[in-house]
Amino acid sequence: MTAATHSSLFPQAPESADAVLEGLDPEQREVATALHGPVCVLAGAGTGKTRAITHRIAYGVRAGILQPSSVLAVTFTNRAAGEMRGRLRQLGAQGVQARTFHSAALRQLQFFWPKAIGGSLPRLVDRKIQLVADAAAACRIRLDRGELRDVTAEIEWSKVTQTVPADYAPAVVKAGRESPRDPAEIAQIYSVYEDLKRDRAVIDFEDVLLLTVAVLQDRHDIADQVRAQYQHFVVDEYQDVSPLQQRLLELWLGDRDSLCVVGDASQTIYSFTGATPDHLLDFRTRHPGATVVKLVRDYRSTPQVVHLANGLLAQARGRAADHRLELVSQRPAGPEPVHTEYTDEPAEAEGAARRIRELVDSGVPAAEIAVLFRTNAQSETYEQALADAGVPYQLRGAERFFDRPEVRKAGVALRAAARFGGNDALLDDTVDLPSQVRAVLSGEGWTTTPPAGSGAVRERWESLAALVNLAQDVAAARPAATLADFVAELDERANAQHAPTVQGVTLASLHSAKGLEWDAVFLVGVAEGMMPITYAKTDEQIEEERRLLYVGVTRARERLYVSWSLSRTPGGRPNRRPSRFLDGLRPGSTGTVGRGGGAGTGGVERGFSGGPGQVAPRRTQRTPARCRVCGRTLTDAGEMKLMRCDGCPSDMDEGLYERLREWRADQARLSGQPAFCVFTDRTLMAIAESAPDDDRELARIPGVGMRKLNRYGADVLAICAGQEPGEDPAGD
Repeated sequence: MTAATHSSLFPQAPESADAVLEGLDPEQREVATALHGPVCVLAGAGTGKTRAITHRIAYGVRAGILQPSSVLAVTFTNRAAGEMRGRLRQLGAQGVQARTFHSAALRQLQFFWPKAIGGSLPRLVDRKIQLVADAAAACRIRLDRGELRDVTAEIEWSKVTQTVPADYAPAVVKAGRESPRDPAEIAQIYSVYEDLKRDRAVIDFEDVLLLTVAVLQDRHDIADQVRAQYQHFVVDEYQDVSPLQQRLLELWLGDRDSLCVVGDASQTIYSFTGATPDHLLDFRTRHPGATVVKLVRDYRSTPQVVHLANGLLAQARGRAADHRLELVSQRPAGPEPVHTEYTDEPAEAEGAARRIRELVDSGVPAAEIAVLFRTNAQSETYEQALADAGVPYQLRGAERFFDRPEVRKAGVALRAAARFGGNDALLDDTVDLPSQVRAVLSGEGWTTTPPAGSGAVRERWESLAALVNLAQDVAAARPAATLADFVAELDERANAQHAPTVQGVTLASLHSAKGLEWDAVFLVGVAEGMMPITYAKTDEQIEEERRLLYVGVTRARERLYVSWSLSRTPGGRPNRRPSRFLDGLRPGSTGTVGRGGGAGTGGVERGFSGGPGQVAPRRTQRTPARCRVCGRTLTDAGEMKLMRCDGCPSDMDEGLYERLREWRADQARLSGQPAFCVFTDRTLMAIAESAPDDDRELARIPGVGMRKLNRYGADVLAICAGQEPGEDPAGD
C-alpha cells in the first residue's frame, strides 16, 4: 500500500526558479506559473495535482513572487500536509506553512485567544465520545457503543454545517439525511453536550473552527493581523470543504483574491460528513476572473483502467457529472480489467484469494495489492479466504472482524448459551443451530431486517448478521452441529487469523482507500444492493455511490479485478445481479456507455477581463445583481448581500443596527453558538438599511432563509418597528 505519490525528480533542490518547472507537463506548468488572481485547478485522479501545486508554490517562492512565510497551504489530513511540506523542502521552498484546516485554525486560536477573550484557551478534548455519553446519560437516553458513535457523528455534522441544536431536526429533513435515532433525541443530546463543554471549560475539534471564525469575524483588528501574515492561499481537495471551512477561508482571504483551489467533483464521497463540491463548482461564479486549469493526463493507471473509469462517469447524472474530467492515460497499455461472476460470496472470496496468491507467487508484492469493499462487514469473508490461502493481510480503517466489540460480545453470549442453554428461555422454541444463534443474537441487537441508513448501527447489525449466516453455513455442512460446535468453530476461525503485517494485502473500505493506490486492486461485491448500497435512495445518493466506485477503480495502477456473486451462500437462490454501474461496461452487458457533452478535457480557461479581442465565455443567463445606489454589477458575495457597493453611501439606521446586534448577542448566548450563526454582520446591515415591514420584505434579504425567517422573523420585525422582541406588532 502506498500513498498516491512518487519520488521527487530533484534529489537536491533545483538550482533556479526555472528549474522548478522542468519535468512538468503543459497543464501542470500553467498551474505553476499562474501566481496572480484566483486559480481553480480541476484535477482528475492520478493527474499529479500535488506535484502541480507544490511546484507552483516553490516556483513562486524561488522567483521572489511569493514570500514563504506569507503562504498558507491547507488540506484535509496530516499525512497530506506532511507530504506537501516534504515536497516543498525538496524544491527549496522552506518556510511555507502546509497544514490541515484544523491545525492552522488551532495555531491562530491559541495565539489570539488571550487578546480576543482573555486567559488561556480551553482544553481541547481529543475524543468527544465520552462527553456525548455523559450528555446522553443526563438526558436519560441509553446508547450502546455503536449508537454513541453515530450520535457523535451527527453532532460533528451539525457543527460543520453550522446547525445549532434547535435546528437539527429540520436540517436533517432538508439535507435528506437519515438520522440514526429520533432527531428530537439527538437535538437534546447535542444541546446538553454543548452545556457540558461550557461547564467543564473544554472545546472540541469543530469548536476550533467555529471559535476561529467567531474571533476573525468579530475582531477586525485580529482579522487584519492574520491577513497581513498570510497573503496567498492554496486549498487541496477543495471538493471536500464544509460550509464552516469555507467560511474560515473567506475570513482568511478578506477582500483579496490570491487563492488557488484544487479538486475533483467526481471524487466527492464524503457528503455524510458535511463536505460539498458546490464551493468548487461555484468558483467561477464567485470569481469571474479566475483562471481554470484542467489536469486530465493520468500518470497512475493504464489506458485499460482509465477507460473503465471514464465509462463510469460517462453514465453519471447531476451537477458533479456535468463537470467531469475525461482522463487520458500516459502509461503503456496493460491488461484489460477482469470482470468475474461467482455463484456465491464464499466462492467470490476464494476466487479473489486464489488470484492474489498467484500474483504474489509471480512476484507482485503483497503490499501492492488491495481488496476494496463497500462496507467493513464484508471483510470477514476475505480475511478468512486470504488466511486459508496463506496470504498475509492488513486491515485499513476497520477492526479485524473477531476484534469488533459486537462480535466479542456476541461470542460471550453464544458461549454462555452453549453452556447453560438448557436453562435459557430464549432457546425454548429453537429447533436447530441457526434458530439458536438467531435467538441468542436477537438479545445483542440482531433483527430479521437491517436498520435503515448507514453508520455504526448498520455495521453492528451486519457483523451480527455475518454470524447468523455463518451458523446457517455450518448447519448446512454439518446438520447435527450443536451450539457448542458453533462456538468451537468461531474460536478456530479467530485463532487462524494471524495479526496483520505491514507487508500484507490491504483490506479496506472504498471510503478509506481515498488517496491511496496499488498495482493490483480487487473491487469485490459489486452487485445491486451493495453498490449502490441498499439505503441509497435519492438520485444524489445513487450518484455518490457511483463516484465511490469510480474512486475504487482509479486506485489501480495496472491490474483491476471487478467481481460480484449471484447469491450470498452456497446453494442459495441466485437472485442478485451485477451493479447497474457496470451496464455497458462489463463484457456481455448492454447499456449506454457515453453521452454527448459535459466531459472536461485538459487545458486552461482564462478569466474574462473584458480586454480588446476577448470574448466572454458563454454562461447560463441570469439576472445580474446591481448596486441599488450606483447601478454597478456586483460580484462580491458581501456586496450582493447588501445590494450595494462597499464604497457607496449607506442609508443604514445606525440605531436599528445596534439594537439588532444586541438582540443577536442575546440569541447567540441562548443557543451557545457564535453570533454569526444567528445572522452575519452583513445580513444585519442589510436589514438595518432596508428596515423591512413584513415577512415578505424580510425574506427578500440575502442571508434570511425560510428557517431563520420562521425562527427569528417575528423578533426582527418587532425591532425594526421600534418594539421589543416578543411584543404584538398590532398592539393587541
